[in-house]
Amino acid sequence: MKKILFAVLLFLLSATAFADTVSINRFIIKENPFARQEIAVVATDTADHILENVNGRFAFTINGFSYNLNFQNGTAFVRQKLEKSSFMYVKHANESGTHSVLYYVYKSDDKLTPIRISWMWLVAIPLLIMFAGYLFKRFLVIAAVILIIFIYFNYHNGLSIPTFFESIFDGLKHSLMG
Repeated sequence: MKKILFAVLLFLLSATAFADTVSINRFIIKENPFARQEIAVVATDTADHILENVNGRFAFTINGFSYNLNFQNGTAFVRQKLEKSSFMYVKHANESGTHSVLYYVYKSDDKLTPIRISWMWLVAIPLLIMFAGYLFKRFLVIAAVILIIFIYFNYHNGLSIPTFFESIFDGLKHSLMG
C-alpha cells in the first residue's frame, strides 16, 4: 500500500513539474492608456490578439537597457517617459529563441504613435538610394547626401549602427527560420 501511495504522490509531483509554462513569442508596443508619454508591451498571438494568460515578470531589453517587466493579463507597462520621437528596439529571449521588434514611436503633443519598422525597409531604403545614384550618375552627389541624412536621422532618433544591423540580422534569421 505504501508503494502505491508513494507512486501516486510521485506521479502528482512530476505532473506539476511539467506544467505548461507561459512564454512570450510575439509582442507589440502600444501607448500606455493610463500614463502620458509611456508605452506598454503587449504579449500577442500571431493574429495580434492579446494573450491574457501571460502573467508574471519577464526580462526584456529596450534600446540596450534591461527591464524586468511585470505582465498582468498580457500587458506590461514601461515606466519610462518618452521626451521625443525615437526608435525603440525591443528584444525578449526565452526557451524558443530571441524575439525582437523595431518600432519608431512618433510623439505628437500628448499622444504616442508606435510604428513597426520591418527589417526589409531598413535594407530597401539605402539600397534604393544607392541604386538611384548609380542609375542617374548626375544625381550621385544628391543620393550620397540623402543617404547621409537617412543615417543621421536614424542615429539622432536613437537607432545606432549596431542596432540597425542587429535588427536586420534578426529579421533575416526569423524569416529564414520560418
